[in-house]
Amino acid sequence: VKRIVIKPGGAPSYQYHHKRAEHWVVVSGSAVVTLDDEEIALTPGQHIYIPIGAKHRIQNVGNEELIFIEVQCGSYFGEDDIVRLSDDYSRS
Repeated sequence: VKRIVIKPGGAPSYQYHHKRAEHWVVVSGSAVVTLDDEEIALTPGQHIYIPIGAKHRIQNVGNEELIFIEVQCGSYFGEDDIVRLSDDYSRS
């Protein structure tokens, strides 16, 4: 389980995982989640399930910090299970 904070305008990489699914719950702020080819708006108290292998990204579209809880579910949780398709911070 992780508590993640994203600054206004920020977005982690567009990515997927081979061995884990994720469940995200928005605590505060406004988010747009890209799940494969669909964009879904989320506000505090709303949640989304990210299946294994689904391409995903969350963006802070508001003027305040976006805080969400990420629950990882699967057989392996190492950082080397992240396959980044695009990344604003040039990570591989």
